[in-house]
Amino acid sequence: MSLTRDPISLILLPTLECNAACEYCFEDKSRARLSHEQLAVIIDKICTYMVEQGIVTLAINWQGGEVMVLPPSWFEEAGSLIQEIARSHNREVEHYIQSNLIGYSREWLPVLTEMFNSSIGSSLDFPNLYRKLPGGGPEQYKAIMERRIRQVQEDSLDLGIIALPNEETFAMGAARFYDYYVKHLHLKSFQINTPFAGGTDTPAKSAYPLDNERLTAFLLELIDIWMAEGYAQGVRISPFEQLLNYFLDREQHLLCIWGENCANEFFCVDPLGNLSQCDCWAASYPAFHFGNLLEPGGLGALLTNTPARNRFLERPAALMAVEDCLDCAYLALCHGGCPVRAYTMNHDIRTKDPYCPTYKALFSRMEQVAAHLAAQGGCLPVSAP
Repeated sequence: MSLTRDPISLILLPTLECNAACEYCFEDKSRARLSHEQLAVIIDKICTYMVEQGIVTLAINWQGGEVMVLPPSWFEEAGSLIQEIARSHNREVEHYIQSNLIGYSREWLPVLTEMFNSSIGSSLDFPNLYRKLPGGGPEQYKAIMERRIRQVQEDSLDLGIIALPNEETFAMGAARFYDYYVKHLHLKSFQINTPFAGGTDTPAKSAYPLDNERLTAFLLELIDIWMAEGYAQGVRISPFEQLLNYFLDREQHLLCIWGENCANEFFCVDPLGNLSQCDCWAASYPAFHFGNLLEPGGLGALLTNTPARNRFLERPAALMAVEDCLDCAYLALCHGGCPVRAYTMNHDIRTKDPYCPTYKALFSRMEQVAAHLAAQGGCLPVSAP
């Protein structure tokens, strides 16, 4: 069974080392690193599979661990190696990178400019409760992150930030949250994710999943602020913008948590060569590995004949049998939500995402906003060029 998306998406974890000590991290860290020789084997097998399936483009999403514990020179060599292998198979490659930015310096500029199209993603919460440096507290982490964000902006890189709300976020309110990212950090693009208690248990994860009523109220208030203050000015908030485009029948790229089936969209390879569904599974739940790309055999066999992946492929039908998703007006949009969020809550991927009530309210509000804009002739821009 082949993946259906072109470009095919690979979440690549070249290392599971990290220079942070975040209390809610879903990964079990290690010092494992991918060598260039191992990387060549993995990319060659992926490109061979792409030829077999008629897929032209490979989108590599570089994550960790923390990718910037590897030096820029490692990425320069890796980029050249990947390009050479892709060219030999007549395939194309796109690169994206997610970093905590702690290790960022101007030494990274050539790599980020040439390999990553002058773009980088990172993460910072407001307020920051759980992101920490080893031996340090959340305020120290926040201070260094704000300096790094200013550096990245001064270096004219396109920066997107992922934020995880927490109970103190709700207490402070959507207006302060919006002001922090847009007015204090001067960001034009940020994304809100729903946290989950993946990996090893920690005290910080006892707060998850977040209360749906409080999360919903916060998100709906934030939508109103965004529409009043930022939408027409080109501020992009995910997933609001994508949902608005969806309901306006415009091109959109919805979050992976609402994909028809993530097993048909992407896969992940860790520094040991283990193949899994995504980074949320790779370093947290080894029982869900599909196999190993550094061992004999091709990618196609691992995507076709492994019980772990078959569990993901069977999830949509199982959801319809045990949940109330068939009665939901937004089934075609949500598809039952994220399997890893379901698993960390219920220990069963055949159940729906625990944030289902929040998603329904979010879909409903964005549908109303889209209808209002359509009635006005859609005169406001979706985002700035």
